[in-house]
This record gives sequence, C-alpha cells and structure tokens, in this order.
Amino acid sequence: MSELRRISSGGPWEDGYGYSRSVVAGWFVFVSGCTSVLDGSIRYEGDPYRQASTALSNVERALGNAGATLSDVVQTRLYIVHARDAEEVGRAHAEVFADGRPASTLIVVQGLIDSRLLVEVEAVAYRDPGSAG
Repeated sequence: MSELRRISSGGPWEDGYGYSRSVVAGWFVFVSGCTSVLDGSIRYEGDPYRQASTALSNVERALGNAGATLSDVVQTRLYIVHARDAEEVGRAHAEVFADGRPASTLIVVQGLIDSRLLVEVEAVAYRDPGSAG
C-alpha cells in the first residue's frame, strides 16, 4: 500500500506552523501532538489528568479521521511539563489503553506552546492490512 495522505483538523496552529494533525503513510498513521484544546480553547487548566484525557480524545478523533482506532495504536509519546504530574497522566493513558498497551515514552519538558498546557500526546498507529476493507 503506497497511500500518503495528510489530514488537517482545522486547528489554529496547523497552517501557521506547517504541519498536519495526522499523516497516513501506507499502513501507518502518525498523529501530531494533541493537547487539551477543544474548539480553540484550552480546557481543564491546572488539571493534568483531565488534560491528558482530553488530549487522548483528540488523538482518538484524529485516528478516526484517518481510518484508524485507539486499538491500532502501537506507540505513544507523552510530554509533560511537571514530573509530579506523571502519575495522573499515566493513569489517563492506562485507562485508554488498558486492553492494548502500546510502546510508550513519558518525557518531562520545560514547557509547551502555551503555559496553561500541561500535557501533549503523540501517537503512531498501524492499520492491519488483513482488516482493511
């Protein structure tokens, strides 16, 4: 399969920074960093668990737009601003991926694009060619 498709969510930074929310490359779907931004507004300021849950919901939406699901995810990267938030962010991740745990990395960074954001999540999914319709 040689499909290469770039998908936009219409988010505020995609055009300005020159990236796609997700890219389908063959059987893989790469999802750019998702945060707790919904309808252009940052949600759940100061709450790492709810921000992580929202970011993961945004990952799920991006995957759906690319023809994949959370069960197709083989790798995640979680970026957090405070090491103290690791347990709450990890809990949100574990709830989403309880049945199919991807390879994952949790990275503490100095900051994200907006100081109110505590979590950003990237994902890579593999769409099984045997299940393609």
